[in-house]
Amino acid sequence: MDASIKNDIATFISHTHILNHPLIKTLHHVAFVTSPEAELFAIRCGINQALSKENISKIIVFTDSIYVAKKIFDPLSHSLQIHAVAILNELQQYFSRDSNNSIEFLECPSHLNWHLHKIVNLETKASNLMPVYPCKMS
Repeated sequence: MDASIKNDIATFISHTHILNHPLIKTLHHVAFVTSPEAELFAIRCGINQALSKENISKIIVFTDSIYVAKKIFDPLSHSLQIHAVAILNELQQYFSRDSNNSIEFLECPSHLNWHLHKIVNLETKASNLMPVYPCKMS
């Protein structure tokens, strides 16, 4: 998953794979959010998609924003609490189904050029949306 902000519009893309096979790709656009909010929402959507599939016992989240992923477990991060609470609620249900279920967050910086991250990164940066209400731009 990755997020990019241009012209006050955040684009984030999440690719979900099962056993290295593409399963779901989601693309979202939202206006007037910060980069950490966009990144955390992308993580939230990816986790949500993974949890919607049956028989999922291990989730691995690859992100170039590991500092944002850590905010999920930081109760003092007030600006991102709405997403953190939603993610933690979903994870609580996931772990209560089976004590062997697990989730892992791995940092994958852009400079590593991992092919799957590179695809997502290029897709977010290639998106060129114009605001629906240009008169509302500050």
